[in-house]
Amino acid sequence: MMKLKILAGVLIAGAAAAAVIAVAQTSKEPEKEAAPVVHDAAVAAEKGGQILRFASGSRQLNAIKINAVESAPVPLSEPLPGRIAYNENFTSRLSVPIAGRVVSVRADVGDSVKAGAGLIVVDAPDMASARADVQKARSDENLKRKSAERAGKLLEAGVLARKDAESAESDLSLSMAEAERAQSRLKNLVPHGAATDSGYILSSPLSGVVTERQVNNGMEVRPDMPNPLFVVSDPTRLWVLVDVPERSIAKVQRGNPVSVEVDAYPDHSFPALIDRVGETLDPATRRIQVRAVVDNRDRRLKPEMFARVTLLADVHKRAVRVPNSALIVEGLYSYLFVEREPGVFEKRRVELAVQDRQWSYIGSGLKDGERVVSVGPLLLATELKDSKNK
Repeated sequence: MMKLKILAGVLIAGAAAAAVIAVAQTSKEPEKEAAPVVHDAAVAAEKGGQILRFASGSRQLNAIKINAVESAPVPLSEPLPGRIAYNENFTSRLSVPIAGRVVSVRADVGDSVKAGAGLIVVDAPDMASARADVQKARSDENLKRKSAERAGKLLEAGVLARKDAESAESDLSLSMAEAERAQSRLKNLVPHGAATDSGYILSSPLSGVVTERQVNNGMEVRPDMPNPLFVVSDPTRLWVLVDVPERSIAKVQRGNPVSVEVDAYPDHSFPALIDRVGETLDPATRRIQVRAVVDNRDRRLKPEMFARVTLLADVHKRAVRVPNSALIVEGLYSYLFVEREPGVFEKRRVELAVQDRQWSYIGSGLKDGERVVSVGPLLLATELKDSKNK
């Protein structure tokens, strides 16, 4: 009986100890659940939870791209397709006015030439004939002039009939007309060249650069060739031709600024000014051609390049420009992620002034020089939302 009492006491004590241990373990379990969980991103408490912080080396930082923004002139419309062209006021397309054979080529593509510089020498038989006609006409004119003077003296002396004197004057007039015709023909043959004993020299009428050449030594040339033998132009002065839709004609006026971009220099825009606005509308495309003048002193632009032309309100009216990929639209509002310091980003609401297919121009909410996330803002928006829910 005594042994039974002792055994019962031991069992009761063991059960009490087990209960105490179980209670202790139960009280520790909530502490484990309340322990902080480490994440790649965390949201700061300031500014209503709009600040996103990343630890150094977080993999999210490798998936985004950050760029500093800068101001740009505010456009009036989306970029329009255009092309770079020769400025025809400073361009000359040269051909020979007489048939012959090329005996010497004096200029090549890329050469700078002065006004009056010879480009090719042509052996032209017709040139010798034209020079001979001029000499013959002048000789005949001199002879007829002497005859007319002699007839005049004889008429005064009364030994020659007036009819013969008048005939001599008529012959002189005809010879003078023939000499003028021969001289004019020779002059027409050399409008931009010179006649020499060896033939005809085609010369440049203006200073510039040889941009095209379609002639070689020994080549037969003639006036009716379809393409010019040389194109000489000033490459620092170019035109930009753009077809403006009918709906945008009211925004186009002579002297207005435009911005020109080409694929060769995607991060650079070239300023230009509208020089001419067409007077007629193309009935097929419902567009009007507009011509702008661009300063090409660095000679980066080349004729026949395709371009994107943006009509500008005023070169002095500027706004901060960001790529459309940097924007997040939530309801009626637009947001950006602005880098405050390395690894720290602020979700900021901005107001748009103008938006086209590639760029958004910020009216307020962003300053020139600030750094924004241009690639990956949706990733940061997701991280920010998830961090708020934790």
